[in-house]
Amino acid sequence: MKNLIIIAVAILSFNYGLAQNSEKAANLLQDVSNKVQAYENMVIDFKYTLENKAANVHQETRGDVSIKGNKYLLNLMGTTQLFDGEKIYTIIPEDQEINISTYVEENDNNITPSKMFSFYKEGYTYAWDESKNQNGRNIQYVKLLPKDSNAEIKNILLGIDSQTNHIYNLIQTQENGTKITITVKSFKPDQPLAKNLFKFEEDRYKDFYINRLD
Repeated sequence: MKNLIIIAVAILSFNYGLAQNSEKAANLLQDVSNKVQAYENMVIDFKYTLENKAANVHQETRGDVSIKGNKYLLNLMGTTQLFDGEKIYTIIPEDQEINISTYVEENDNNITPSKMFSFYKEGYTYAWDESKNQNGRNIQYVKLLPKDSNAEIKNILLGIDSQTNHIYNLIQTQENGTKITITVKSFKPDQPLAKNLFKFEEDRYKDFYINRLD
């Protein structure tokens, strides 16, 4: 009986510790969300890395994104993606092609730029993870685990700069072993943006094939 009591107390203490860690993680994520929501806009330069050691795949490139509310302009891998709040325009200069589709939030499980600071609010549990010194900055990691047991994502690590409460990097590990890492190289809030930055101007692409998907 004494041993059972000791085991029960140990289990309760462990669960209490997990609950505290989960609450700490949720509070930190909320602090990050509150910080970025106070900005009128954000311009971010980042490094994008995709790696799958089993398949001997390693890709690394740079990109940039401008975000205002739920609108964004993303440049990555020679492709530009524009979201004006209603439609997504994917511009591929190499193929002189533009794909246009209506955005349906209910059908989108991806981490888009405009959801970068809020995607974790639904569908994930949180855990307080390790902290690391990255180039003199203390980065606190929060681990996100999908609630859906059939999700392709195994886990996501969000690295948060403890001094600024800005996201330093995002490490997404998939069930197939693929790891995608996005590391912020430059973060500039409240920048003077062109008024038509998030507006698609079809006249600029007269030689492009426009594929309207819906």
